[in-house]
Amino acid sequence: MSEFTGRKMAITMVSFFGVIIAVNFLMAYKAVSTFPGLEVKNSYVASQQFDTIRAAQKDLGWTMTPDYDNAEGRLYLAFTDANGQPAMLTDLSVLVGRSTIARDDQTPEFVNAAGLWTAPINLEPGKWLLRVDARAADGTLFSQRVGITVKG
Repeated sequence: MSEFTGRKMAITMVSFFGVIIAVNFLMAYKAVSTFPGLEVKNSYVASQQFDTIRAAQKDLGWTMTPDYDNAEGRLYLAFTDANGQPAMLTDLSVLVGRSTIARDDQTPEFVNAAGLWTAPINLEPGKWLLRVDARAADGTLFSQRVGITVKG
């Protein structure tokens, strides 16, 4: 066995900390490159309106149920009012994407067919997040985020 010299110790320490620093840079790069962005421009202003918006949405009494058909490649959204009847929407905007990666985000165009909103969209297997914004006839915003799992 050879003697453990100062040179070997220096190489060991540089190698050890070099690996740690390289992994830290890689993790920082991945975190910044996949960050989709801010939710709101000013969180304080958004918090001041939160209770009012939530109460108005609750008063609508709407429920939204998503469904995805793998065979057809179609996403279905069923909106019902407090009486269980199809809700009357004046505007619908849906963002479909992954929870952590913005590059998979899609905004499909929905059409209403007998009270059921549908859009063609091809989703890979896995977990997807739907960010749904719909407006009632009186202008009240219905906003909901729901996750769906597409089977492979």
